[in-house]
Amino acid sequence: MRYIIKEKIFTFADRFNIEDEHGYPQYEVVGKIFSLGNKLNIYDLNGRELIYIEQQLLRFLPEYHIYRDGSLIGKIKKEFTFFKPKFYIESSYGDLTIDGDVFHHDFNILKNGQPVAWINKKWISFSDTYSVDILDEEDQPFILSIVIVLDQIFYDGNRNNS
Repeated sequence: MRYIIKEKIFTFADRFNIEDEHGYPQYEVVGKIFSLGNKLNIYDLNGRELIYIEQQLLRFLPEYHIYRDGSLIGKIKKEFTFFKPKFYIESSYGDLTIDGDVFHHDFNILKNGQPVAWINKKWISFSDTYSVDILDEEDQPFILSIVIVLDQIFYDGNRNNS
Protein backbone atom coordinates (compact mmCIF):
# COMPACT_ATOMS: atom_id res chain seq x y z
CA MET A 1 0.00 0.00 0.00
CA ARG A 2 1.19 3.52 -0.70
CA TYR A 3 1.02 6.26 1.93
CA ILE A 4 1.80 9.96 1.84
CA ILE A 5 3.20 11.40 5.08
CA LYS A 6 3.05 15.19 5.45
CA GLU A 7 4.44 17.10 8.38
CA LYS A 8 2.18 19.87 9.60
CA ILE A 9 3.90 23.20 9.87
CA PHE A 10 3.29 26.03 12.31
CA THR A 11 2.71 23.71 15.27
CA PHE A 12 4.55 23.62 18.58
CA ALA A 13 4.93 19.85 18.56
CA ASP A 14 5.73 17.49 15.70
CA ARG A 15 2.53 16.58 13.84
CA PHE A 16 2.08 14.49 10.71
CA ASN A 17 -0.91 13.48 8.63
CA ILE A 18 -0.71 10.08 6.94
CA GLU A 19 -2.98 9.58 3.94
CA ASP A 20 -3.40 6.76 1.45
CA GLU A 21 -2.39 7.33 -2.18
CA HIS A 22 -5.88 8.74 -2.94
CA GLY A 23 -5.63 11.44 -0.26
CA TYR A 24 -7.87 9.79 2.34
CA PRO A 25 -6.65 10.17 5.95
CA GLN A 26 -5.39 6.95 7.56
CA TYR A 27 -3.38 7.95 10.66
CA GLU A 28 -2.22 10.98 12.63
CA VAL A 29 1.12 11.40 14.38
CA VAL A 30 1.35 13.76 17.37
CA GLY A 31 4.49 14.67 19.29
CA LYS A 32 4.66 15.70 22.92
CA ILE A 33 5.50 19.31 23.72
CA PHE A 34 8.25 20.18 26.22
CA SER A 35 9.63 16.67 26.61
CA LEU A 36 13.24 15.58 26.85
CA GLY A 37 13.89 13.83 23.56
CA ASN A 38 11.29 13.01 20.95
CA LYS A 39 8.09 11.29 22.05
CA LEU A 40 5.41 10.69 19.44
CA ASN A 41 2.15 8.76 19.15
CA ILE A 42 0.51 7.32 16.05
CA TYR A 43 -3.29 7.34 16.25
CA ASP A 44 -5.92 5.75 14.03
CA LEU A 45 -8.86 7.81 12.75
CA ASN A 46 -10.85 7.06 15.93
CA GLY A 47 -8.13 8.57 18.14
CA ARG A 48 -6.91 5.19 19.42
CA GLU A 49 -3.17 5.01 20.07
CA LEU A 50 -1.53 2.40 17.85
CA ILE A 51 2.18 3.15 18.35
CA TYR A 52 4.27 5.11 20.85
CA ILE A 53 7.78 6.23 19.81
CA GLU A 54 10.39 7.37 22.31
CA GLN A 55 13.91 8.66 21.72
CA GLN A 56 16.56 7.17 24.00
CA LEU A 57 18.71 9.91 25.47
CA LEU A 58 22.43 10.02 26.22
CA ARG A 59 23.40 7.84 23.25
CA PHE A 60 26.39 8.45 20.96
CA LEU A 61 24.22 7.65 17.93
CA PRO A 62 20.42 8.06 17.72
CA GLU A 63 18.30 5.26 19.16
CA TYR A 64 14.52 5.01 19.33
CA HIS A 65 12.15 2.51 20.94
CA ILE A 66 8.74 1.69 19.48
CA TYR A 67 5.90 0.44 21.70
CA ARG A 68 2.44 -1.03 21.08
CA ASP A 69 0.02 -1.34 24.01
CA GLY A 70 2.87 -0.64 26.45
CA SER A 71 5.09 -3.44 25.09
CA LEU A 72 8.36 -2.84 23.29
CA ILE A 73 8.03 -4.05 19.69
CA GLY A 74 11.11 -2.45 18.12
CA LYS A 75 14.45 -0.71 18.64
CA ILE A 76 15.99 1.42 15.90
CA LYS A 77 19.71 2.17 16.12
CA LYS A 78 21.71 4.28 13.70
CA GLU A 79 24.99 2.64 12.76
CA PHE A 80 28.23 4.58 12.43
CA THR A 81 28.96 5.21 8.72
CA PHE A 82 30.71 7.96 6.83
CA PHE A 83 28.51 8.42 3.78
CA LYS A 84 25.36 6.35 3.36
CA PRO A 85 23.13 6.21 6.46
CA LYS A 86 22.52 2.72 7.81
CA PHE A 87 20.20 1.56 10.58
CA TYR A 88 19.56 -1.68 12.41
CA ILE A 89 16.15 -2.59 13.79
CA GLU A 90 15.45 -5.31 16.34
CA SER A 91 11.73 -6.02 16.37
CA SER A 92 9.10 -8.57 17.23
CA TYR A 93 8.69 -8.92 13.43
CA GLY A 94 12.31 -9.99 12.96
CA ASP A 95 15.49 -8.08 12.37
CA LEU A 96 15.30 -5.33 9.78
CA THR A 97 17.82 -3.00 8.19
CA ILE A 98 17.40 0.39 6.60
CA ASP A 99 19.62 1.34 3.73
CA GLY A 100 19.56 4.88 2.41
CA ASP A 101 21.20 7.25 -0.01
CA VAL A 102 23.78 9.83 0.90
CA PHE A 103 21.25 12.69 0.64
CA HIS A 104 18.75 11.11 3.10
CA HIS A 105 15.90 11.11 0.57
CA ASP A 106 15.57 7.47 -0.53
CA PHE A 107 15.47 4.52 1.86
CA ASN A 108 14.64 0.84 1.68
CA ILE A 109 13.53 -1.21 4.66
CA LEU A 110 14.82 -4.76 4.33
CA LYS A 111 13.80 -7.96 6.10
CA ASN A 112 16.18 -10.87 5.56
CA GLY A 113 17.78 -8.88 2.76
CA GLN A 114 14.47 -8.44 0.89
CA PRO A 115 12.77 -5.02 0.58
CA VAL A 116 9.46 -4.69 2.44
CA ALA A 117 9.11 -0.89 2.15
CA TRP A 118 10.39 1.92 -0.05
CA ILE A 119 10.59 5.50 1.22
CA ASN A 120 11.08 8.65 -0.85
CA LYS A 121 11.28 12.17 0.58
CA LYS A 122 10.22 14.91 -1.82
CA TRP A 123 13.07 17.24 -2.72
CA ILE A 124 11.01 20.41 -3.01
CA SER A 125 8.10 20.73 -0.60
CA PHE A 126 6.73 23.30 1.83
CA SER A 127 6.94 20.73 4.63
CA ASP A 128 8.61 17.32 4.98
CA THR A 129 6.64 15.00 2.70
CA TYR A 130 7.27 11.30 2.12
CA SER A 131 5.90 8.69 -0.22
CA VAL A 132 5.99 5.25 1.42
CA ASP A 133 5.22 1.95 -0.30
CA ILE A 134 4.74 -0.99 2.10
CA LEU A 135 4.06 -4.61 1.23
CA ASP A 136 0.50 -5.50 2.27
CA GLU A 137 1.57 -8.35 4.59
CA GLU A 138 3.71 -6.04 6.75
CA ASP A 139 2.47 -4.23 9.90
CA GLN A 140 1.60 -0.87 8.36
CA PRO A 141 1.69 1.34 11.53
CA PHE A 142 5.02 -0.21 12.61
CA ILE A 143 6.66 0.48 9.24
CA LEU A 144 5.22 4.01 9.24
CA SER A 145 6.70 4.57 12.71
CA ILE A 146 10.13 3.76 11.24
CA VAL A 147 9.61 6.52 8.65
CA ILE A 148 8.69 8.97 11.42
CA VAL A 149 11.89 8.01 13.28
CA LEU A 150 13.95 8.68 10.13
CA ASP A 151 12.36 12.13 9.88
CA GLN A 152 13.18 12.82 13.52
CA ILE A 153 16.80 11.81 13.03
CA PHE A 154 17.45 13.71 9.80
CA TYR A 155 14.97 16.58 9.64
CA ASP A 156 13.55 17.35 13.10
CA GLY A 157 13.47 21.11 13.53
CA ASN A 158 14.20 20.71 17.26
CA ARG A 159 17.54 19.08 16.47
CA ASN A 160 17.16 16.72 19.42
CA ASN A 161 19.44 14.24 17.68
CA SER A 162 22.44 16.48 17.07
